[in-house]
Amino acid sequence: MEVRNLLLAVCPDLSVPLDRYGKQSCLIKSPQLPSSSYCSFIQFQKLASKGACNCITYKVSSRKKIECSGNLERGVFTTEASNLSAQVRRKKLAVFVSGGGSNFRSIHEASIKGSIHGDVSVLVTNKSNCGGAEYARDNGIPVILFPDDGLSPGDLVNSLRSLEIDFILLAGYLKLIPVELIRAYERSVINIHPSLLPAFGGKGYYGMKVHRAVIASGARYSGPTIHIVDEHYDTGRILGQRVVPVLPNDTAEQLAARVLKEEHRLYVEVVEALCEERIVWREDGVPLIRSKEDPSELS
Repeated sequence: MEVRNLLLAVCPDLSVPLDRYGKQSCLIKSPQLPSSSYCSFIQFQKLASKGACNCITYKVSSRKKIECSGNLERGVFTTEASNLSAQVRRKKLAVFVSGGGSNFRSIHEASIKGSIHGDVSVLVTNKSNCGGAEYARDNGIPVILFPDDGLSPGDLVNSLRSLEIDFILLAGYLKLIPVELIRAYERSVINIHPSLLPAFGGKGYYGMKVHRAVIASGARYSGPTIHIVDEHYDTGRILGQRVVPVLPNDTAEQLAARVLKEEHRLYVEVVEALCEERIVWREDGVPLIRSKEDPSELS
């Protein structure tokens, strides 16, 4: 009861009974979303300006923690003794898609289950009726259409900043990211590519085109790469890779399915590290991931 009273003092809009927080997660209370297929810039700014209080219960190691945050203040309360990982602020994510969004779904599901210490706050797409956009709307995630006649790159940056977005995750977004966005989110825009970069990357290399090129080359191995996004296609610093064998009789579809399984695993692992602030930068600018189990181990 003391915890509930303390939370109500900080978040008066809290509407979920907290005397059960140890058994299940609180529901998230969010502003009412417009019923249209995507948000206009003005609608989105209005949504972002509302001071709705989000109450989220999540587990880090064996600790449970309640974080209650509004857009003007943030209170953090722990139900057990604190540890280092429990002090990391829960991150806000924007995901960009152009198609079905299977990697987006994996990230969102991992967030709901608690393995990712962050939440998908918005989806950005250039195709309002794609599978990723439909999934977002079905799960109450706002959708922004970009590029759009009424939304400039500067407007998009302002919208993401108003939501306090920490990381931008590209998950099959087929448009070149505006330089304004890259500069506003330096080292915080991440992309996944279905080959072992720098091989089979660059403009024109996407989807099945990549897998056909891998097979035609005679390469014995392929696999997904996650990298920091810079101002060019597929040239940013590599964050993670996973090797997949190319079998002698593979079709592009068979290879794509094998690579996609590893994409889902690898992207979730890298986003976990991002949200837990386990990315470290070598002196030459190469990002490395610190192991959760052994902080002295880098990969």
